[in-house]
Amino acid sequence: MMPKKKQHNQVTDSKESKNKHITDTADLKEGSAADSSPENGAGNKADDTFATDKSGKEIKDLTEKLAEMQDRYLRLSAEFDNYRKRTLREKIELSKYAGENLLTGFLPFIDDFERALKHMDTCEEDAPLKEGVILIYQKLTEFLKQNGLKEIESRDAPFNVDLHEAVGTVPAPETGKKGKIIEVILKGYYLQDKVIRHSKVLVGE
Repeated sequence: MMPKKKQHNQVTDSKESKNKHITDTADLKEGSAADSSPENGAGNKADDTFATDKSGKEIKDLTEKLAEMQDRYLRLSAEFDNYRKRTLREKIELSKYAGENLLTGFLPFIDDFERALKHMDTCEEDAPLKEGVILIYQKLTEFLKQNGLKEIESRDAPFNVDLHEAVGTVPAPETGKKGKIIEVILKGYYLQDKVIRHSKVLVGE
């Protein structure tokens, strides 16, 4: 037969275990009720609203950054296109007028040849020498023409400050020649479409 004291302890432990079980069950119910309470539902809804607002702000920021990058790209593309066109134009002009200094240096020789030919026109002697000088002159002028050098036609043309340099005026032999070029003192020349030396002329008045 079990002693009374031990039996009493078993009864006490059983009661405490039962009370603890009831307390845990009550706490579990309270927790479930708290989770399902209206206040907790409102908190979840607030969290969802905050997350939606945050996502919308991020999308807006990304859209603005994309628009900024597209604008920057268009600007850089336009600048590069302008740079490419300018470089190409400079290369064309460089190749077009590459020999300007050299050809300009030939002009005094052309002037001397023409003076010599005018002087030889008044001299009936040394015909072979005259023919030789004319032949050299023709070859030289042909070479210069092939390289884009061309004489400015000035005699009897209206005076043009873009083409001519007036070194003086003379009485016009006719009324219709007033303001026109009466005499060319020094020929002017184009290189392609660029004036590399203005014609020095006398203008009728």
